[in-house]
Amino acid sequence: MHNDDLNNKVDVSALPFSQACENNKQPILEVLQTELQGFTHVLEIGSGTGRHSVHFAPNLPDVQWQTSDVTSNHRHIIAWHDAYPAPNLYAPLAFDLSTDSVPVDSQLNLPYDAMFTANTLHIISWALVERLFVLAGDALPANGKLIVYGPFNEHGDYTSEGNQRFDAMLRAGNSDSGIRHTEEVVSLASEHHLKLVTTYAMPANNQLLVFQKAK
Repeated sequence: MHNDDLNNKVDVSALPFSQACENNKQPILEVLQTELQGFTHVLEIGSGTGRHSVHFAPNLPDVQWQTSDVTSNHRHIIAWHDAYPAPNLYAPLAFDLSTDSVPVDSQLNLPYDAMFTANTLHIISWALVERLFVLAGDALPANGKLIVYGPFNEHGDYTSEGNQRFDAMLRAGNSDSGIRHTEEVVSLASEHHLKLVTTYAMPANNQLLVFQKAK
């Protein structure tokens, strides 16, 4: 049964909610269904409310989907998992980019062959963006993938007026936040043996970047 069917049976208004997740969950899933063929164990970095994970896992039945986030967000993720359980969906692991290494999966004892993160790079500081790529480059095996979703600037400029307004709002709230430049992210990734292999244009002026670890 798909999560959209389950929505008819569960009062989602009582669960932690993100409109952005509702809007982008299906377009992202359609890319993941292509990019994760042959992959088996995905670590989601920054699972947020948990809404993405309960949509992705049942629609990616060959993938073990491991959520993670800072512990203060775990109650939200667990609430969604309780409402929409799936046999290949796992409770969040504690993961704080500022202090932690890639969390070890004690339930399955399997290495992660892919990592996914959505709407994180423009929220965290650039120093933490750098740390994310360091950790991914170290933890992923050869040919492993890091898949990143969110807004990005291109050729040193905003891709839309909406993104420009969004960036100003982010920086007003936290000067360390802000929409990242694709070229800088790609350069950073290459320093850690991660090559940009595919870019997908997504709704609302977002993009999905697929990096692959060198052999």
